[in-house]
Amino acid sequence: MIKLYGIPNCDTVKKARTWLNEHEVQYDFHDFKKHGVSEALLAGWLKQIGWQRLLKKTGPTWSKLPAEVKASIQDDASALAILYAHPNVIKRPVLERDGKVLATGYNLSEYDNLKI
Repeated sequence: MIKLYGIPNCDTVKKARTWLNEHEVQYDFHDFKKHGVSEALLAGWLKQIGWQRLLKKTGPTWSKLPAEVKASIQDDASALAILYAHPNVIKRPVLERDGKVLATGYNLSEYDNLKI
């Protein structure tokens, strides 16, 4: 089963949901705001794709973080605490199937090349 993680009012999540619906892809939506995100899930994603692809360094949540917190992120382990404490800095959406990350963010060509 396909699972899409994000927040419903995020523009890139809306684009991904539209693409999935237009391509008649069945998926479950996991709302970070309502259901949160576990450390175990984040750790699994970090192991697969690394913190550089999972951390969103744009947006108001990132810009409000103190400089020393931002500078402290050097590897997956140090990123995990920030991602868990501030789910809005997770690059959205995260698309996965059976626990495997298929895409982060929304890129039309990347989605068009997915083997779903």
